[in-house]
Amino acid sequence: MARVVVVGAGVVGLTCAVRLLEEGHRVDLLARDLPLESTSAVAAALWYPYLSLPRERVLNWGAASYAEFVALAGEPETGVRMVTGTEVHRSRTPDPWWRDAVPSLDRETALPEGYRDGWTFVTPVVEMPLYLRWLLGRVDALGGTLTRMNLSALPTGADLVVNCSGLGARLLGQDRTVVPVRGQVLLVEQVGLDRWYLDGEVPTYVVPRSRDIVVGGTEQAGEWSRTPDPATAADILARARRLVPELAGARVLRHKVGLRPVRPALRVERVDYVVHCYGHGGAGVTLSWGTAEEVVSLVG
Repeated sequence: MARVVVVGAGVVGLTCAVRLLEEGHRVDLLARDLPLESTSAVAAALWYPYLSLPRERVLNWGAASYAEFVALAGEPETGVRMVTGTEVHRSRTPDPWWRDAVPSLDRETALPEGYRDGWTFVTPVVEMPLYLRWLLGRVDALGGTLTRMNLSALPTGADLVVNCSGLGARLLGQDRTVVPVRGQVLLVEQVGLDRWYLDGEVPTYVVPRSRDIVVGGTEQAGEWSRTPDPATAADILARARRLVPELAGARVLRHKVGLRPVRPALRVERVDYVVHCYGHGGAGVTLSWGTAEEVVSLVG
């Protein structure tokens, strides 16, 4: 059994902590932002490999996470549900490169106006406030700890450190290849929507949850502002209503912004006593269980 310090308490750090605790390690989490303050808390959290490379490894990590979410969907307190939805395209499009990670994917013929192709599949939708609380509860039940701490370097004194700091890896991992890609979303009232919709070319997405609907989004590389922009919000809502007319008249509840940690290739590797696990892009939830399994194997 090793004493492991996990840096970062977003979905990636929490998931790594849970898996390490389940393997019998002693785990302490250190984080500047608590789980509900992290970028993970902003995520629409539709399982979908997005802004994350390399494809072969992402495919394997994504498939492993998909299988784990299928199991968790049977536990209501996790906030995980398996939901049918449709991705649409304006022109004929080959099957997605991640096709083998999902059990089934069917061509869709009932398309919104202006779209020529699309596919329908069942995928996990994760209600992040519930899910992050559940993960934190698992950490606590397994004997792990979480401490808020603003670090200027990776800590010493533990047997191993797992670096799940996301954008913080620019400082803590001295890795300037990690850059923010800003994502702005709106939460609107639930109007009876029971399936998700995605136009990945813009990107525009509409993801229903139990009490609200997450509507997005943006993909602004290099933008650090976490302040919602009213003009951007209006554009997002207009795009979403064209995609899903049922949203017309839905009351806007709140606005949120998250900064996705994007890297040329997701980094999961061990260097001396540090295991790095960051650069998940827009697929932190999607890849969380798969990369956590690899972290466990690297810890040994």
